[in-house]
Amino acid sequence: MHSWTDTLRFAFQPVVNLRTGAVTALETLARPETGDILAEARRDPELDGRLTVLALRAATHKETLLPLHLNVFAATLADLGGLTPLHDAVRATGRMPWEVTLDIVPPYTHVPQRALLEAVASMREQGFRISADGIGDGDIPLRLLNDLSPDLVKLDGSLLARPAAVRAMRTLCEGLGALVAVEGVETELQCAAALSAGAQLAQGELFAPPARIPVADVYVPPRSPGAVGVPRSGPSVPSVREFVRPAAVLPVTASAGQVRALLTGSPDVSGVLLVDQAGRPVRSVHRSRFLLSMSARYGHALYADRPAFKLGDAPRTVGVDATAWEVLDVVAIGDRDRTSDDVAVVDARERCVGVVRLADLVRALAESRVEEAAGLNPLTRLPGSDAITTEVDRWIADGRTFALSWLDIDHFKQVNDGAGFAAGDELIRSVGRALQQAVVGHARVGHIGGDDFLVLADEEALGPVVAGVLDAPWSAGGRPVTLSVATVVCVPGSVGDHRQAAAHLAPLKKEAKALRGASWVLGRAGAAGHEVRRGGTGTAAAQAGYAAVEPGL
Repeated sequence: MHSWTDTLRFAFQPVVNLRTGAVTALETLARPETGDILAEARRDPELDGRLTVLALRAATHKETLLPLHLNVFAATLADLGGLTPLHDAVRATGRMPWEVTLDIVPPYTHVPQRALLEAVASMREQGFRISADGIGDGDIPLRLLNDLSPDLVKLDGSLLARPAAVRAMRTLCEGLGALVAVEGVETELQCAAALSAGAQLAQGELFAPPARIPVADVYVPPRSPGAVGVPRSGPSVPSVREFVRPAAVLPVTASAGQVRALLTGSPDVSGVLLVDQAGRPVRSVHRSRFLLSMSARYGHALYADRPAFKLGDAPRTVGVDATAWEVLDVVAIGDRDRTSDDVAVVDARERCVGVVRLADLVRALAESRVEEAAGLNPLTRLPGSDAITTEVDRWIADGRTFALSWLDIDHFKQVNDGAGFAAGDELIRSVGRALQQAVVGHARVGHIGGDDFLVLADEEALGPVVAGVLDAPWSAGGRPVTLSVATVVCVPGSVGDHRQAAAHLAPLKKEAKALRGASWVLGRAGAAGHEVRRGGTGTAAAQAGYAAVEPGL
């Protein structure tokens, strides 16, 4: 008698790190040859639980070292209170629970939320990682997504047509400590959109289709110079999460012969971590140093049956919330002959979640510096408008109240005509330096071209910043020069993006330019009127030291 398992096959699709181009995990997908076993599993939690175990075993038979993603319906977890058979199967296959991520699949409607959260807590306690799947095309409430606190959020590829939604999910995930993956990426344009919206991981036909044999090499389009993702507050500081690669692990009791077999059978593995039963790194075995010891005269005879522990070093570790710069600090303070060692990334319980390679960090940090330099104004070396407006959009998505200010030099054309362009350029540089000094630790400043600057700050920090610039004596070619500032304060909900903020700012700038002397006008988005904080009434041109050069300008 034939069983439904006789016609069930599994395919594997890689999860790709968009930053490094490496495969970080394999998702195991059921592919029945007849019938609709997945529809039945949706209605039958016991069947769905069995499918999950079979998916694990199918991956194990392929002898892959990569971490695994296994699908399970939300209702299954809530109904069964977890997946005890899966935990037993993981142990039986020699894997660790923390090498397995459960992709919780919708629907969530009618699923008892309390039971689901308790089941997820139980799975997480056993060491499994949690992913929320199908976000954007499913029915998970945002409150439940927040309560699940997943390690990974998988977005449906259709959201790439709505980049603001992807950026908002990236912001939410940063608060949850989760990574963002995009599924269904089929074109290079979609890949670029995922990168620019801030996704760290992706899956789809572009990289590799689901296949019966797991693939380790995938196609990742080259990054365009402008693909920098979602910037953080202040200078870009990449998180170590963006560079995590799968770790090759063996029990701390492994022999040197077992380590040698793993390394010789996996040429891409740069080292092996020896871990205890809880998955905490105890020893780090570097590929080159280990194989050199084993290949020395009598090396195999001396070490093959001895514990690999004796040929390893104390592991270098960083927390999963560390930055790339903190990883470099860990590498820098150690022995120079270990600079090529992988650095183990550990979670709050000190369990290994992967490794990072120094080469990946150096390459990414170099790219970020090139990208930052490309966006700087060549005259002042300040960020351009894109950096500031992107940060404005980020603050709007975060629900923050902010003040956006536009500062420029009064009658700057007359300054250039009267004192020469060299004096004008030096004046712009001087204003830029003064702004940088005034905003340190309080705001962000950008030079958007010509004599125009943008300042993004909290409202309470704005007064000292503006005073530090307006109160300074300015001159060019021996004649006094004044500055004008226009500010719009935006509370949550008053503007939808930086364009709307700029639209509110434009008439305030016109009002500031109409005042005599150094001026400052402040308004609030959505509110009538404005407040004159600096400047006198009258014709501003009559006050300008260069007005006589070209009257009326």
